[in-house]
Amino acid sequence: MLNIMFRFLGLILILVAVVLIAKKAYHSANTSLQGVKKVPLNEKLVAILIGCGVLCVLFSFSFTIIPTGYTGVRVTFGQVEEQTLNNGFNFQIPFVQEIVLVNNKQQDIKFYDNPISSETSERNTVNFQGITVTYQINPQKSAWIFANVTNYEAGLVNESLVASAIKTTSKTLSPNDCTNRSIIEPKAKENIQKSLDEKYGTEVVYVNKVVINDASFDSEYDEKIAKKQQAQIDYETQQIENKKNIEKAEADAAVTKTNAQAKADAKVIEAQAEADANKLISDSIDDNVLRNRYYDKWDGKLPTTIVGSDASSSLLITPDALENAKSSSGSSSATNSNSNSTSTDTAADTSGAES
Repeated sequence: MLNIMFRFLGLILILVAVVLIAKKAYHSANTSLQGVKKVPLNEKLVAILIGCGVLCVLFSFSFTIIPTGYTGVRVTFGQVEEQTLNNGFNFQIPFVQEIVLVNNKQQDIKFYDNPISSETSERNTVNFQGITVTYQINPQKSAWIFANVTNYEAGLVNESLVASAIKTTSKTLSPNDCTNRSIIEPKAKENIQKSLDEKYGTEVVYVNKVVINDASFDSEYDEKIAKKQQAQIDYETQQIENKKNIEKAEADAAVTKTNAQAKADAKVIEAQAEADANKLISDSIDDNVLRNRYYDKWDGKLPTTIVGSDASSSLLITPDALENAKSSSGSSSATNSNSNSTSTDTAADTSGAES
């Protein structure tokens, strides 16, 4: 911008000088020689105007202002200097040297016209479309890029290099990963960076980001994916149903176990209460209680026999009990007699048999 201002100013000064010369020539041609005084031309002023104008024009070609985000490459008679010029005011020899600006900002190159056809690791055909690569030239390598890369502004990151890197990437990924931008885009960025490093050298061009807007498969594969997704949905639905059934069965089992435990606990409590009651009754019975109960059951008949040496171990036998005892004794004697007779007869028979 400053160069244009100086050029414009120089042209104006030269134009003013030309106007003054033309005006003087015009007045000289239209003025008679008699009685008219000629106006002399201020040649000094004209010379100053022309000189300043020329100097302004020359000065406008003697410098270049490099803006932020750019670096400069100085070219002298077609020879590129290796050292890169930084931002700001830089001098050059007019008509001998030239300073070329190289863009070091982030730049986007888009590949939207032709889709990139490739394969997945499972050999499924996949097409990539709408690819954008964001790259940046290393400022220290600007002179090298300008000197060694033809049409670097358009061909530094070309379509064939990007297509090759994306094909290499997709062949290492499954179909699901090829459509997952968070997986394929970083890997594509790595492969594009690797390709650029192999072509231009390391730290010459930086790949900052890769965007892939669309990745699509053929119709046959889409049908397979649809069936697979439906099968997955059915499986997950069945798993949820099975989980519900298991949870219900576990809940029912827990209820049954709780009820059974409650019944068992009730029986234990009931048995414990009965045992405690029996123990209480047992602990409450003494000799006086037994004697009272005996008197309650006594029929008024006195005992006829006392068995025992003292009162604590004596046994009172009533007439009825004695009669019953005798009857039992008679029956036992008869039984023993019969047994002895039988044994004698058997012995006799045995002796006869031996004789």
